[in-house]
Amino acid sequence: MDRTTQDEALRSREIHLQSLFVAGLAGNARSYRSFLSELTPHLRGFLRGRLLRHPGDVEDLLQEVLLAVHNARHTYRTEQPLTAWVFAIARYKLSDFFRSRSRHEARNDSLDEADDLFAEPSLEAEQASRDLGKLLEELPDRQRLPIMRVKIEGLSVAETSQLTGLSESAVKIGVHRGLKALAAKIRGKFAEVEHEN
Repeated sequence: MDRTTQDEALRSREIHLQSLFVAGLAGNARSYRSFLSELTPHLRGFLRGRLLRHPGDVEDLLQEVLLAVHNARHTYRTEQPLTAWVFAIARYKLSDFFRSRSRHEARNDSLDEADDLFAEPSLEAEQASRDLGKLLEELPDRQRLPIMRVKIEGLSVAETSQLTGLSESAVKIGVHRGLKALAAKIRGKFAEVEHEN
């Protein structure tokens, strides 16, 4: 991926996360849950890179950072980049962590690269999401849209029906048949890989 494409991807991710966060601040619980869910792999990847000597502390510190983000949410100003704000909180928590360890470790672990927070998310989740997206694109709309709305976005059958124009029974059938089709595609992909090996 060239630098321009990478910058555009980071900008797009920033805008997406900020929109979820701002909607969450306005009272949209689903958006706020999505924000926390999507932020988590980025923070985990960032913390893993900084806590190479303390891998057992990553999850505890991750929870501390998420809690700090939640508790400080009222301090966020929409004109500032969300990533910079989250990074400042993560950096503060990391500083506390290292301060509780020896000063020698704190000097040897860099905290200065803000881009790392969103440039290096946990890759497994990103790859799985990309793969799922490709498989979903192969489904017809009457199956793809119900799966995306009900199973991925967490909307109800009724909400999905209103959004897509499909009847509620068509939404249910679309989810059922779409999931069966996805399972068959996944089995087919595994069979291809096994055959190649």
